[in-house]
Amino acid sequence: MASKTLNSTGLRLCTASMTRMALSLALLFTSVLWAAGPVSAETDCLSCHPAKGGTSSGAAQGPEFDQRALEASIHSGVSCIGCHRGADKPGHSTRTARASCIGCHEASAKVVAAGVHGAGVPPSSAKACVPCHGSHGILPARDPQSLVAKARVSRTCSNCHEKVGVQYSASIHGRSLARGIQASPSCVDCHGEHGIFSPRHPNSPVHRSNVSLMTCSRCHEDVRLKTRFRLPSGRLASYQDSFHGLAARSGSKTVANCASCHGVHDILPSSHPRSMINKANLARTCGRCHPNAGSSLTVSSIHEVPASAAESRWIRYVRLFYLILIPMTIGGMFLHNALDWFKKLLRHIRSNHPDLGPLRLTVHERIQHVLLLTSFVALVVTGFALKFPESFWARPILSWEGEFPVRGVAHRMAAALMIFVAVYHALYVVLSRDGRRWLRDIWPRLRDFRDAAGMGGYLVGIKKSPPLFARFSYTEKIEYWAMVWGTSVMVVTGAVLWEHDFVLSIASTLVIDVATLIHYYEAILASLAILVWHFYAVIFDPDVYPVKWTFVNGRASEREVRDES
Repeated sequence: MASKTLNSTGLRLCTASMTRMALSLALLFTSVLWAAGPVSAETDCLSCHPAKGGTSSGAAQGPEFDQRALEASIHSGVSCIGCHRGADKPGHSTRTARASCIGCHEASAKVVAAGVHGAGVPPSSAKACVPCHGSHGILPARDPQSLVAKARVSRTCSNCHEKVGVQYSASIHGRSLARGIQASPSCVDCHGEHGIFSPRHPNSPVHRSNVSLMTCSRCHEDVRLKTRFRLPSGRLASYQDSFHGLAARSGSKTVANCASCHGVHDILPSSHPRSMINKANLARTCGRCHPNAGSSLTVSSIHEVPASAAESRWIRYVRLFYLILIPMTIGGMFLHNALDWFKKLLRHIRSNHPDLGPLRLTVHERIQHVLLLTSFVALVVTGFALKFPESFWARPILSWEGEFPVRGVAHRMAAALMIFVAVYHALYVVLSRDGRRWLRDIWPRLRDFRDAAGMGGYLVGIKKSPPLFARFSYTEKIEYWAMVWGTSVMVVTGAVLWEHDFVLSIASTLVIDVATLIHYYEAILASLAILVWHFYAVIFDPDVYPVKWTFVNGRASEREVRDES
């Protein structure tokens, strides 16, 4: 009995000694490893994670990885701890060694995290990246073997969206892509790449308010694609002008869009018997929104492009009727009112102005005024249309332009007319007696300063009556000489811009830049001066409203004559 007790005690002592020795050796081994520093991807990781098909040289056996795939991937130069950042110390756990893509792809990771694929997944985790891109064998998208290559991405998506993948593969888009037509859309072309949102999300390209304008039209309104694949033209325009399109443009969230009629992933050409827009299926397709419409919706074309060869003859007859009726009706109304206005204008000028005075503007002066008015208005409209082509009032002019520069040509023609008027006027004031009298009467004098001071006193109430003016008041002289100055500046700077190639051959671009700036600001100054100064004098002044007729008949009223001393 004593012998058995002794043997049992010895066994326990021996076991305890062996345990302490094992713990000491383990502690010593761990200390040596920690003293050695971070692990090396090429040595220590391979001891636990052998290449696929290989064996581990260590006691622990971790998951295998495909070393060949890694070496052929886009990450071939990245070490293990470049992605597995928690694995840089021995004894790491599976949780701390999970791969993270955010270190190099922070922007993409955050976009993914905001979408449906990143829901509930931290941006620092590769969990949302691996299903689409793979793990160790990641290839660039341009590589045909990449999981996200144009021809393979639908198969990658179908790993999770199997039913959708089958529908897409049988669709016109999927079959075209399978035949090697790279222009055919894949999943990412419609849904996006990293920022994929639910179709119910307003920022999703396939949201019902975006699918027509943002997604489908991107290909079906592309001129090169329509030409290359002979796609029908005007589909977006005809949709927007239809009942559905008008409702969508007004903000309706339930009206039909492209996908409502053509399908989502199972889009087929109208000639296919299973197509939703095949004539045999249209009643059912339209009946989902219009259950009582039946087959009546199949009579005419849904995409009714104006003046198309395929339109119904009744549509063509109705259109032709109104295209004739509208010009005839409105044209007749316009002609009637124009004749009536002209007759009343003549009567107003001749009969309603018994106080007409002496001739103030000769025929030559009135012709010069009309030509100046015409050229100035044309210059203002075409000049600012060149400067601000996106303005609403410039769009009608731009609609006339194709390959012919309407604005530029019209602007130069108006400039040539203004130069002609300037030369005409210069010759007139030099060579004719009336012209020399004009120049003598319009010349500034000291009296003009006294008149301006006297008028200022009258306007603020210091003086009881305004001064008596000569043939031309100080306001008219200011306007005339401002016009002379402005015309000279605009002609010189305009000539520099017109002949910019010649100017650049003898001067620097600074000359062009300065001329452009002066031309622009002088145009603003002249336009505002006409609006504020001249239009008040000849239109908005209560004494002459609605218009001062001197530019038509050349006569001054008796009131004007009495005001002249």
